[in-house]
Amino acid sequence: MPGFELFGDLEKKQVQDVLDNGVLMRYGFDAMRNNHWKALELEKAIGERMQSTYVHTVSSGTAALTVALASAGIGAGDEVIMPTFTFVASFESILAIGAIPILVDIDDTLTLKPEAVEKAITEKTKVVMPVHMCGSMANLSALKTICKKHNLLLLEDACQAIGGSYQGKPLGSIGDLGCFSFDYVKTITCGEGGALITNEKTYYENAHMYADHGHDHIGNNRGAEAHPFLGYNFRISELNAAVGCAQIERLDEFLAIQERNYTILRNALEAVTNLQFRTVPEGGVENYSFLNFFLKDEETARIGHQALSNAGIDACFYWFDNNWHYYRKWEHLTSKISLGKLPKEVLEQLPDYNTSDFSVSDHWMGRNISCLIKIGWTEEEVQQRAQKMKTVLSNL
Repeated sequence: MPGFELFGDLEKKQVQDVLDNGVLMRYGFDAMRNNHWKALELEKAIGERMQSTYVHTVSSGTAALTVALASAGIGAGDEVIMPTFTFVASFESILAIGAIPILVDIDDTLTLKPEAVEKAITEKTKVVMPVHMCGSMANLSALKTICKKHNLLLLEDACQAIGGSYQGKPLGSIGDLGCFSFDYVKTITCGEGGALITNEKTYYENAHMYADHGHDHIGNNRGAEAHPFLGYNFRISELNAAVGCAQIERLDEFLAIQERNYTILRNALEAVTNLQFRTVPEGGVENYSFLNFFLKDEETARIGHQALSNAGIDACFYWFDNNWHYYRKWEHLTSKISLGKLPKEVLEQLPDYNTSDFSVSDHWMGRNISCLIKIGWTEEEVQQRAQKMKTVLSNL
């Protein structure tokens, strides 16, 4: 991770094909494009790889989450349960449609704690959104049971976990809807892009219309298309989709390299005492984009993270202090800071997160160090890195 580390001839060929054809928009211009449809080509490839009936590509992972929620009829005042550890896009997508992000604790999977999810359910809860952070998944069996019991939608945010699986099924394909990001630092990239997948035709039909101003996409005259409901512009371009067409073909190549590099590092760290690896739910297979482990306490984790940096070991993250990925630095959410007036439902229903008790999440995040697995490393570089990390962490 990420795919841009290995850009090559396949990506260049796909992009040049669009430029030679001359149509950069995914819709219309049928006579000009000579049957070149990169977004459709990418959607077909994603559907086959993710074992999903319907796929719609959009402009970003954030857009995918927003469109997925809207396609299922989620709107003002509806509550969406999400984890304390994720990227800000999770609550941004919820707020974008006037819904309410309900933060709950994570556990040693670094994803939603099922017991915390069930405790947070109210009569206004409509969706449970597990976020498969850093390449591994939530306990989806438990979450599916909870959703079935309470008649809730299960929306998988698999933006950081494409290629992982759970009980033999691709991540993203297990819930009612699944979302991926193809931004510049994801396992496969379009530069900017995203996709939602589902097996429910209604959600798909709503999604492709909502993401394109409400166009119904019936017929071949774009100006004559109807608009059954309000929509917005979350379209992907043909240039971005072209890069994705090349990268999705290389997904298994990238995953194999990530698994090799991950395994070398993990095997070396197995010998380090007082180090606990992240829990992967039974039946789960990571996409190996990050190696996550816990040290004995917050103080040791801080010292360990600094020691790794001092030793020249880059790409190791201490998310506990991160501005973008952990609730403690989300002042713009907790203080409800917005350029314009927020919806009444958000102002009235959003919990006071300044006083919320997320000590369970803090227990795990305060001890966690997360190491990005690059696919541009040679095997020799990974071996050297593994020995350095082992030495540094053993000396704590």
